[in-house]
Amino acid sequence: MYVLLPMPLLFFAGSDTSSLLSESDNSWVNATKFLTGASAIGSIAIPAILKHAGVIGWGALAMELSSFFIFVLAIMCYIRIGGDDDYSVL
Repeated sequence: MYVLLPMPLLFFAGSDTSSLLSESDNSWVNATKFLTGASAIGSIAIPAILKHAGVIGWGALAMELSSFFIFVLAIMCYIRIGGDDDYSVL
């Protein structure tokens, strides 16, 4: 999932990250937002479903959620360093 998560951003948004943070009438930007959101929800939901079914244990679920948190933090730092001074999430 971590390989698939940034793919819509790379393919459809390109280097213009400012369009991802605002309202847009561009259908490609909207598709990018949808696919990235679906990938992010899947990254959390699939391990939770596997834990509920008893396929994985608590340790594997905790490791998966902590790695997702670190991945999201890295993306936020990349966007922050990327150049837009008016984007201040951190």
